[in-house]
Amino acid sequence: MAEATAALADKARADLAVLGFPGQPWLTPPLTGEIDDVVIVGASQTGLMAAAALKRDGLARIRLLDAGAASEEGPWLTYARMAELRTPKTSFGIEFNIPSLSVRSWFGARYGEAAWDALVRVPREDWKAYLDWYAGVFDLRIENHSRVVDVSGDPKGVKLTVETPQGLVTHRARACILATGFDGAGEWRVPDFVRDRLPTARYSHTNVPLDPSILKDKRIGVLGHGASAFDNAIFALQNGARSVDLCFRRDRLPRVNPHRALENAGLMAHFPDLADLTKWRIARFFRRNDQPPAIRSFETAMALPGFALRPASPWLDVRDTPSGVRIKTPRGELEFDYLLLATGLVVDLNARPELRSLRDRVRLWGDSFAPPPSEADARLAQLPYLDSHYAFQQRDPADLWVRNVFAFNFSSVVSHGPHSTSISGHRHCLPRLVRGVERRLLIDNEAAILPALEAYRSEDLPVADDFEARLIAAEWAEAV
Repeated sequence: MAEATAALADKARADLAVLGFPGQPWLTPPLTGEIDDVVIVGASQTGLMAAAALKRDGLARIRLLDAGAASEEGPWLTYARMAELRTPKTSFGIEFNIPSLSVRSWFGARYGEAAWDALVRVPREDWKAYLDWYAGVFDLRIENHSRVVDVSGDPKGVKLTVETPQGLVTHRARACILATGFDGAGEWRVPDFVRDRLPTARYSHTNVPLDPSILKDKRIGVLGHGASAFDNAIFALQNGARSVDLCFRRDRLPRVNPHRALENAGLMAHFPDLADLTKWRIARFFRRNDQPPAIRSFETAMALPGFALRPASPWLDVRDTPSGVRIKTPRGELEFDYLLLATGLVVDLNARPELRSLRDRVRLWGDSFAPPPSEADARLAQLPYLDSHYAFQQRDPADLWVRNVFAFNFSSVVSHGPHSTSISGHRHCLPRLVRGVERRLLIDNEAAILPALEAYRSEDLPVADDFEARLIAAEWAEAV
């Protein structure tokens, strides 16, 4: 197995070399001396793919930072608890149309082609193993345990303040990509009515690491109806929970997944070119019309002993008692030993430490677009109003450095659509990000282009002792 994937990695590198990887460096030395070309914050799937694409195009100084430990980048081995990805196994784009780089080739090398043919969706842990293999193919080196606590302006681009085990360090870069995932515009937050009424030992958000031993023999209450709710219900029961009641506000689970309607080349490649009103209405549609849980998660949960589905059961009140947490619902009271809150995230730029210097300088949708009064949405209005290449736009024209920071994360959900940074969007949307970063670097480097051209001295004609004499003779013969 290891030998087969190692051999595939060698083939992938050979295929890349045939296509001229890595590209010729094109930023002039004065700009690349003590400064990185690009710093990427976040080294999971989007960060790795962005780094590989930029390296392919000749950016030689790329720094990848991740707050997690080695092999714990992204959610895959930390708080993600689904058995498999929700994306169809054919909806990928991380391989740049090079078959030897694809997850299909990797999976086939590891488990055999028959295993791929039998597969419906890629298992979560295999996806992370593939990403680690992918980083190795491109020789992408990740600086782990590096938490960015501020991105600010610098005379030549941006400055990043990074918290590391050795203390605070500073990196300077021409541009920065925030590949910080689904919570990149806020944080996973427990609802106030739970946090303010219960001790922390009684609950956890579903999108954080969780010690499974605290679930054993417990009566678990889950709030939420989405994929995370079902995945965590399964996780609890498989780790010894006595029972799990999954409660949600709706009368019934959604049946239709509207996300699939947007997963086509036209919309994903050209979404930023739509009118602002159309983008806004699409975002509001998805706020009102949620997607159902994955069918495998639903069927697994429903088949497990101790699982109960409780629709039309919002939590109206919670209180801690000696016998357990008492929950008031329209259908009566429930009692649990521990709560799992699958309540999503809060949009709050103030919650992101890396946005400390940025948050008051960037234009938001609320600053840039006025919807019809009946279509106002305070949550969407707080999201950044990004340009067509994912760059922040500054409120003050003097803050030029702001446009050198690119938000390839959930911040883009209104400006670029709900799928642009997801697995299904990679093929169509990441090239737009890469073009935007390279365009910004070229424009910032414009003053150096002509001097570099004038100093260019690579001679194409061969040089020999009698070269000048032969050249003059050839020119004389042609003249005669």
